[in-house]
Amino acid sequence: MSENTTAKKTWVDKCLDGVERVCNKLPPPAILFFWLFFIVGIVGALFTMADVTLVNPASGEEVVSANLFSTEGLHWFLDNMVKNFTGFAPLGLVISMTLGIGLCEESGLIISLLRSSLKNVPPSLVPYIIAFVGTLGNIASDTAAVVIPPMAAIIYMGVGKHPVVGMLAGYAGAEAGFSANLMIAGTDSLLQGLTNDAIKAFIPDSTFSVDTTCNWFFMIASTFLCAIVIGLACEKIVEPRFGKYEGAAGEKLEDVTPAQRKGLHATGITALVYIAILLAGFFAFGRPLAGENGAFVGSPFLKGLIPILFILFSICGLAYGYASGTFKNTTDVNKAMSKQMAGMGSYVLFCFFCGQFQALFNWTKLGTMLAIAGADFLENVGFTGLPMCVVFILISAFVNIFVSSGSAKWAIFAPIFVPMFMLLGYHPGFTQLCYRLGDSPGNCFTPMSPYIWMTLSVAQTKYMPDLKIGTLISNLIPVAVVLQIAWIIFLVIWAVAGIPIGPGVGVSLPAGIL
Repeated sequence: MSENTTAKKTWVDKCLDGVERVCNKLPPPAILFFWLFFIVGIVGALFTMADVTLVNPASGEEVVSANLFSTEGLHWFLDNMVKNFTGFAPLGLVISMTLGIGLCEESGLIISLLRSSLKNVPPSLVPYIIAFVGTLGNIASDTAAVVIPPMAAIIYMGVGKHPVVGMLAGYAGAEAGFSANLMIAGTDSLLQGLTNDAIKAFIPDSTFSVDTTCNWFFMIASTFLCAIVIGLACEKIVEPRFGKYEGAAGEKLEDVTPAQRKGLHATGITALVYIAILLAGFFAFGRPLAGENGAFVGSPFLKGLIPILFILFSICGLAYGYASGTFKNTTDVNKAMSKQMAGMGSYVLFCFFCGQFQALFNWTKLGTMLAIAGADFLENVGFTGLPMCVVFILISAFVNIFVSSGSAKWAIFAPIFVPMFMLLGYHPGFTQLCYRLGDSPGNCFTPMSPYIWMTLSVAQTKYMPDLKIGTLISNLIPVAVVLQIAWIIFLVIWAVAGIPIGPGVGVSLPAGIL
């Protein structure tokens, strides 16, 4: 990162510099998760020997940690070590999307698209556009965290900005803004089901329930809030800390050449034909890509989005490459894919150790126990009204740093807080909304996320070889903090104004439910 020697540093910069120095002392990712694996194993063993037991409110069952250093633990490790690696979801996702996007990049398609579409876009708008697209991208779940940052880096370079800042803006949009969207996403459906389970357990004979759209109005507005706040934080806080990019000069957004225009034309035709086939699969010919009763959420289309996008990127990259002359034969195509894979060795190494750590963390049940402990604390603090809601959001945010699965935490929190908030007069949809606001911003800076390490690996390979994890974390923290504060204020204003958070859903519980 470039240092600004002329301007006096603010206290925010000094704090972030301290965070950066501390986090930069972390060992390489593979070694870090190697040690975390043993730390989790030791903590699990100590909890087991101390007979620490918590009750899971979702099931009423006692939760006891497991001991890695036992016969059972040895058998678990021997049976699952390879599965922990090959079954580590980000491994296949990242490699698949890197191959597809790599073909587009090596063929020259991406930079030609940028030249033709962003030539006249003011650079000042780029951070907000990237944050908006990243936030919308969460309709594809984790795919957005893989696809958006590398493209954002190229866009930033094209308008004369630092590419790593672009990666951070795209990553923050996809991760910190994970809950927001203009459309109903899989997260809405998943959490709504758990909320209804909690309502049914609390009032078995009631027909009262929440719909998938119970948070929709608020999340539509939040999409624009996230784009504005994340874009503003990246422009005013993050970008000045990086300064001018000193690496190799990036591609300039000049006019496209005739050959490139021919390639774009071929790409457009290819993409339109492919999209037409997908639409036919969703709306006609037996609707094999549609969900139950023609639903979009939960459909094979959404579940199979990774291979669908992989094919789209691949055929578009091939169409452009052959039409523009970048690819002349299959040897050129193989070289392009090999070049992209050459930089993935360190990420594959990281996935091996991170997969072992996450599997052990789940097997020892330490994540479940942490969530239960956070829920117990909040239940006993004694707050009421909006202060209680704010504390609930902050507790959810704290637990989220260590436990990444939003559905796993809500499965524990919902049976406690849905009834508690109902007794205090709050709608279950509002309780779910508070949880989502805490579960989202911290996603972008937690080192427990495999995608931040993927972002680091790409940035090191292409733009800043000496970049360290501390630089990413220290610059993502202010984005997350500013967004969390803005989101809480936005929620309070929304609640005080009495605006519905979804169709027929307000802050207050309807009369007659209890």
